[in-house]
Amino acid sequence: MRDYFIRRLLLIPPTLIGVTLIVFVITRFVPGGPLERAIMEAQMAGASGGEMSSSSLSGGEGSGLSEAQMEELKRYYGFDKPAIVAYASWLGKLLTGDLGVSTRYQNAVWSQISERFPISIFYGITTLIITYGVCLPLGILKALKHRTSLDTYSSILVFCGYAIPGYALGSLLLLLFSVKLGWFPIGGFTSLYFEELSLWGKVVDIYEHAVLPLICYLVGSFAVTTLLMKNHLMDNMAADYMRTAVAKGLSFRSAVFKHALRNSLIPIATTFGQNITLIVTGSFLIETIFDIDGLGLLGISAVFDRDYPVVMGIVVLSSLLLLLGNVISDALVALVDPRIRFK
Repeated sequence: MRDYFIRRLLLIPPTLIGVTLIVFVITRFVPGGPLERAIMEAQMAGASGGEMSSSSLSGGEGSGLSEAQMEELKRYYGFDKPAIVAYASWLGKLLTGDLGVSTRYQNAVWSQISERFPISIFYGITTLIITYGVCLPLGILKALKHRTSLDTYSSILVFCGYAIPGYALGSLLLLLFSVKLGWFPIGGFTSLYFEELSLWGKVVDIYEHAVLPLICYLVGSFAVTTLLMKNHLMDNMAADYMRTAVAKGLSFRSAVFKHALRNSLIPIATTFGQNITLIVTGSFLIETIFDIDGLGLLGISAVFDRDYPVVMGIVVLSSLLLLLGNVISDALVALVDPRIRFK
């Protein structure tokens, strides 16, 4: 098993290189990049200043820039080299911990990402804790109380939550509880006067800002995790080994918690690694609606602004976390089910 995990860890670097190479090449050929934006800004500046004469358009196609300026721009944004050469240069900087400089805000990409880490980690870890802390016991209870009123009413609630997208629910929650009732802030992670509050006041302030976004984060994962737990537990309760255990004198409840429950946790452990990406990526739609300055909002803003260094930085982090999460999932599966031996 040790050799298996070593091989899995050794596969992470080439996989990460493949993912980042594909994204990097795509950014080189997608129209509307930083170079085109600089040309457009030069055109707008020239038009507003009345300087769009024929002599100033020597950059070609009415760019408003000279050939020398165009070459300087290409060199500045890294478009003066072939895609593979530029990628090799970017990869070399990445190995030293340098994610580059934002073409939109002209500051280090890592500083932008690190500023949003605490927010994304807060929402991601809180979502995981609440999801598994509530959904697993609820799934077990629904399986044990199958076809009872508890199972019926909880299923209605769970399916209603699953049918409503988180971002749509967020708009409704903001309209009702923030705009009309005024119970919660309308957006953001903290208040403007957050630094002036006491320690308890800061905790309350973060809680008030986090309630509505967390509901939107949890509404979809609640249904998936709860029903996954319930369905697999019911399948295992109907298995032959359960009847054998009961026939040997073990009580049904003891057989469930000693045998069926452990087997039912295998699919949960399999999907756990994929859910870890919530810690970094979050949901850009929910963060946009609630104006939460996390990594999700940073990523979607970088895509719209064609801020490719920031896009690549987020791709590196999310891909690396997903690959590590898959390895963690395999380790959890082996921990839950001792029959599994990776070779």
